[in-house]
This record gives sequence, C-alpha cells and structure tokens, in this order.
Amino acid sequence: MSTAMNFGSKSFKPRPPDKGAFPLDHFGECSAFKERFMECLRDSGYESGACRQRAMAYLECRMERQVVPGPRRGGGAAGQLMANEPLEKLGFKDLIDEKSEAKPEK
Repeated sequence: MSTAMNFGSKSFKPRPPDKGAFPLDHFGECSAFKERFMECLRDSGYESGACRQRAMAYLECRMERQVVPGPRRGGGAAGQLMANEPLEKLGFKDLIDEKSEAKPEK
C-alpha cells in the first residue's frame, strides 16, 4: 500500500517580498546617511524614535540614487537603490507635516 503524497500537483514559485527588499548599496552612495543614522542610534541608546529624521534622509537618498546596469550588476535594467515610495506611507507623515509648518509662507 502506497502512502506517498502527490506534491507535484501544485507548484510553488518564490517571489521577493513586496516591501523591505532592495539592492545593496555596493558603491556606498548613501553610506554617509547610513553612518549618521547609526551614530544617532548609538548615541540615543538604540532608541530609533530619536533618529527618525536621519532614517528618513537615508531612505530619501536610496530612492534618489539610480542603480546602473553593468556586468558586475547582472546586466539588468537600471533601477533605484529603493523604489520611490511616498514618505507618508513609510511612516514619516508627522515629520513631513513638521517640515511644511517650519517653512515660512511667501
């Protein structure tokens, strides 16, 4: 009597997560932003809330930088170090509101 299950009927195709996966910054284009963020974390006892401005600046840097295709990068199409995403959706709405309030009206 065979008790083998038929796993071949369903195929699983792995796919990357919708958020949280982006190319490594091989050329260190945003390393200064990352270092300022890491320094803030160390200085604040790893309290991330105290470093939100620096986290936002780091993510903005990643969204602005283009990944150039080439032989060392797999030869694929050009893209960004991180897909453009509204900062409000990344949890920085309150910081953006503060920025706009700080700007003087003309």
